[in-house]
Amino acid sequence: MIDRYSLLEVIGLYAGIALFLFFVLAPFIEGFLVSLKPLAQLFSTPYSFIPENGSFAAYFSMWESVPALGMHIFNSFFISTVVTAIVVAIVVPAAYAFARFNFTGAGLLLAGFLAVNMFSGAVLLIPLFRLMRTLGLLNTYWAMIVPGAAFLIPSSVWLLRTYMMRIPRELDEAAWVDGASRLYTLRRVILPLAMPGVVVVAIMTFIGAYAQQFIFALTFNSKTEFMPLPVGLFAFFGKQEVIWNELMAASFIGILPVMIVIVFLQRYLVAGLTAGAVKQ
Repeated sequence: MIDRYSLLEVIGLYAGIALFLFFVLAPFIEGFLVSLKPLAQLFSTPYSFIPENGSFAAYFSMWESVPALGMHIFNSFFISTVVTAIVVAIVVPAAYAFARFNFTGAGLLLAGFLAVNMFSGAVLLIPLFRLMRTLGLLNTYWAMIVPGAAFLIPSSVWLLRTYMMRIPRELDEAAWVDGASRLYTLRRVILPLAMPGVVVVAIMTFIGAYAQQFIFALTFNSKTEFMPLPVGLFAFFGKQEVIWNELMAASFIGILPVMIVIVFLQRYLVAGLTAGAVKQ
């Protein structure tokens, strides 16, 4: 029998969801409203959340304040895309190995992956800088791609390994009976079924790579042509004032690539692809 919620329970449930969404979306809503306000109105007293005579002028003037803004957005998108491709290419076979093989030291390696995530990138900046300088990667895209991928691989391995462990082992055994190799089984049997997990890993990696570029770009790069968006936004911070409306407008334009990627890949997040794969 299907449980039915009482009216008070329904009201409480929706009230909780509305409260949660308010705290999540309020900063974005306020940032968007700030981008519509004239700069002088941002410092008026009393402060008004609703813009008076609001316009999208900041979305056009920001290109004049930072002429290289388009290049910064492209750099962020390019770096995140390459990091995502590297992470997925490494994580898929690694997660399959940890999900299917019982080898010595597997638990220790997985614990080491968790330990890596405990360290902030700021703690490792000096050794990473020396490593990038030794490899000759300073002032290149690779100075931001290599450490970005390194910090995102451990959590991605854990996530995809958990997903692959839910795929029945009988599928591997059926492929081996037919003479398939481990690589062929991974590529033609397991990978199609694990595609929703791979897409989730790719989306999370892309978002993580897009968000962590600031500290690496600020430390390992000094050339404007390689600067990603987070560093490029620094141009809106002047010596006398901060152009807040243009800064917010540029921030919203900058997150558009991430939003487009999420919307495009969302349709691949389909659950239950393994349903019926093995007869119970």
